[in-house]
Amino acid sequence: MDAPYPHNQLNRQDGNALNMDSTNTKYIYFHRPCLGKEEETEIIAAMRSGWITTGERTKKFEKKICDFTGSPYAIGLNSCTAGLHLALLCCGIKPGDEVITSSITFASTANVIIHCGAVPVFVDVDNDTLNINPEEIQKHITKKTKAIIAVHFLGQPCKMDEISKIAQQHKISVIEDAAHALETVYKGKKVGSISGFTAFSFYATKNITTGEGGMLTVQDEAMADKARIMSLHGISRDAWKRYSDSGYKHWDILYPGFKYNMFDLQAALGIHQLNKIESFWIKRKSFVEKYNQEFMDIPALEPVPQNLQNENDKNAYHLYVLRIRPKYLKSSRDEIMNMIQQSGIGLGVHFRAVHLMHYYASTYGYEKGLLPVAEDNSDRVFSIPLYPSLTDDNFGYIVDTVKKVIKSVTK
Repeated sequence: MDAPYPHNQLNRQDGNALNMDSTNTKYIYFHRPCLGKEEETEIIAAMRSGWITTGERTKKFEKKICDFTGSPYAIGLNSCTAGLHLALLCCGIKPGDEVITSSITFASTANVIIHCGAVPVFVDVDNDTLNINPEEIQKHITKKTKAIIAVHFLGQPCKMDEISKIAQQHKISVIEDAAHALETVYKGKKVGSISGFTAFSFYATKNITTGEGGMLTVQDEAMADKARIMSLHGISRDAWKRYSDSGYKHWDILYPGFKYNMFDLQAALGIHQLNKIESFWIKRKSFVEKYNQEFMDIPALEPVPQNLQNENDKNAYHLYVLRIRPKYLKSSRDEIMNMIQQSGIGLGVHFRAVHLMHYYASTYGYEKGLLPVAEDNSDRVFSIPLYPSLTDDNFGYIVDTVKKVIKSVTK
């Protein structure tokens, strides 16, 4: 679920009818990666080493992810999307199969199902968490169902016990889309160590970044070997081993694979980003708590709850999402977003319901009314900046601007 930056952001404040502070000309981006001297030094070292594609640094980053998540195997990739695709193929998903997933996700979660020739089956979400609803999964199981992709929205863990139980009953695979959820813990277990396959994202907007990039954690050695081979054209030996100082080795094609591998310039960032992950998480958590305090008593606004299901859970706090309550407002969500953006603040929408987007609606016959919770939230949610390098001044301006805009359009 590698969602891109919003591209309709303004680069400066031009002023508006709300008479916002016209001196605030510095644009507050929706997200800014937090990169430092450590990453810079490692990138330069990688460049000077003469080896910039998949090599020692990628392997080191993979090992660090294994240690962090508790997974025995990790494969560095160019995206979370690649991880999801490889996981489906390793699970044997083929044309005509059905794969159940959430409608509240980025389109890549669904696209990879289609790339396997399978049919995406969208189901509704819990209104509180916007995570996939296990009861809805059960309703949509058929003889063709072969897998479930559970999306940990915002970094809140899905109800994995219930999902796993359904999967076991029907002998189907579970894949976790953890693009938002590197730090997430479910009932004391790190996400990445629970299901057979878990895909992570290190896109520019994620909690740690390699610019572009992802990781697939795998529990079974044979499946990990298959995913790794398929990630690099299906060849039997990667370039690092083919051209090592131990001598040239011939290779073979074992599968019709893909060009999905991570490379050392990416991993050079990831190695040091992962070292900082806890400090990043603490900062985001503090902003979430302060945002909640600021917005909790505004009738026209409702923060998406980020309450944990049990005391052994951990939320990754990837995004901060607000929902408007239309009955209190005389403007739409999109109009409100435009007013906030015109004041110099980048925003996002996470997410519009995928099943109602043109391709899926026209190809599979989805229409409004089928997934009411997802559809209702699709029209009401918007995301405000949440990242460690936000300053107190940034935070104050964001809060003041959102409050002023909402007040100006409240009935």
